[in-house]
Amino acid sequence: MSRFKMLSLFGAMAALVVFIACGGDKEPTTVRIGVAAPFTGSAAAFGEQIKMGAELARDQINAAGGINGKMVELDFQDDQARDDQANAVATKLANDPSIVAVIGHFNSICSMAGKPIYRQAGVVEFSPGSTNVDVCRGSEWTFRNLYHDGYQGESLARYVAEALGLKKVAIFYDNDDYGTGLKNAFVESAATYGLEVVGEEGYQREATLDFSTPIDKFDALRPDIVFISGLYNEAASIVKQSREKGIQTPFIGGDGTFSPELVGIGGESVEGMLLTTPFIVHPSVGGPKAQAFREAFLAKFTTTPDTWAALTFDAANQLFAVINEVGAERKAIRDRLAATNSAEKAYIGVTGPTYFDEHGDCPKPAYVAVVRDGEFIPAEKQLSTE
Repeated sequence: MSRFKMLSLFGAMAALVVFIACGGDKEPTTVRIGVAAPFTGSAAAFGEQIKMGAELARDQINAAGGINGKMVELDFQDDQARDDQANAVATKLANDPSIVAVIGHFNSICSMAGKPIYRQAGVVEFSPGSTNVDVCRGSEWTFRNLYHDGYQGESLARYVAEALGLKKVAIFYDNDDYGTGLKNAFVESAATYGLEVVGEEGYQREATLDFSTPIDKFDALRPDIVFISGLYNEAASIVKQSREKGIQTPFIGGDGTFSPELVGIGGESVEGMLLTTPFIVHPSVGGPKAQAFREAFLAKFTTTPDTWAALTFDAANQLFAVINEVGAERKAIRDRLAATNSAEKAYIGVTGPTYFDEHGDCPKPAYVAVVRDGEFIPAEKQLSTE
């Protein structure tokens, strides 16, 4: 055999060894889905519930045999509720060909940062928490399974005016995509319902600790209620510092304040606070599916699930159902989600029916919760769910 033929044969054998070692064209034996959320930082309480909701969904589907015999694996990535970190997380997940879809992000600023990256790579970004109006717009690859802030802001204004019968409102808002977007939607709707916004005060999340000056300013304006458009950490501080000053003005918050940590930080100060939420995990809400989820979650984690755990659980299970139907191919998953475009075609989960409009937005109602004895329960007065 000539030296040239021997070298060619050696090269072919080496290539075959590499091919076999790498599995060749062998079909993957697992289904891998990314989960992007704030697992550290000031919004970590949200991330903890998201992680548990995803893990419960994964464990249940795997115990039932997986998806067409393939086990589900979750790749958890921490975006720290920061847009720069979300950019890095999105890049990592989008460029991993084994990741067939991403559940996330939670914060609107993070979903917005990841959106062009997921779109360019052609992988679904399915948020169980981002509510800024523009999160889904401009990308056919981004979906969410809860309302947007245009609807939430209008609902809050309507609730203050019609359910509570109040007139004058002061507003604290987190100066990010979520806080400003929700605040703007509320302000735009306020005049429609005869509300007077007597003052607005922005703050920087994680950077603002002392709210004394704006609290005193608002107290002098005598609002009937104070609206907080931000996350639980600052909301608890605002309410607690107000109560320490002897101010008893009622507070209402957007869904970013809905976390057990609101009570953990605010203690008795937040008793009676109202807030909107896409869903309330409570024995009186949601029917058998919701109660089965609540019981399974409690049994597994020895703590009760919140809204974000329920929405994540639904997002995961909706993706599992889609993959079971169309396979674990990125575009097929996107196309099947987009085809879920009416109430008749909706995925029915713990939080109710999920379907999408042309932007990937989900028409779901808002609930109102109140803090009673350190827990979130449905408020006595609720919004119309039309």
